[in-house]
Amino acid sequence: DQTLYEVVTEDGLMRPCHKPKRGGLYCGGSARNVENALGLKGDETLYVGDHIYTDVSQSKLNLRWRTCLILRELEEEVDALSKGLQRQSDNQSPPVSMSSTDVESTLARLLLEMERLDKIIIPKLEEDGRHFNKHWGYLSRSGMNDKSHLTKQINKYADIYTSRVSNFMRYTPFMYFRSPSQ
Repeated sequence: DQTLYEVVTEDGLMRPCHKPKRGGLYCGGSARNVENALGLKGDETLYVGDHIYTDVSQSKLNLRWRTCLILRELEEEVDALSKGLQRQSDNQSPPVSMSSTDVESTLARLLLEMERLDKIIIPKLEEDGRHFNKHWGYLSRSGMNDKSHLTKQINKYADIYTSRVSNFMRYTPFMYFRSPSQ
């Protein structure tokens, strides 16, 4: 166990603390100190952090706590995605109508059309990602529909994620968050 310190003055003076009190401000300690002080175990605790490995995955794997990842870049990404969606809707082409009933020739034509469209779409995807970051594109995706490595880690370790803790202010502590079907 690490020593728990109570912050006793506004300028940050601390003293060792053996029994935390409700409403106190503390520094140091350990996960066991937190669970004992709160009288909670495992998934009764929601740990909020901004680092996918040290905060979220370790709390989830080692302590079995619920986890919330704070990802400030989400705000920029949502804004960039909305710009990209607007650009996509501006560039919609009319649907292609096919009159041929021959399935094999239709498939062959469609494959050629897909190759042609790929040459058009790939540069647009790269340009679209530059709305967020000119070097890496979006944090949440890799290519058109693939999740980025970060997104896969978030899905695996974070029970919930948001751009700011203050986003939870309008909800009670008993709110049950559920993700839309994937």
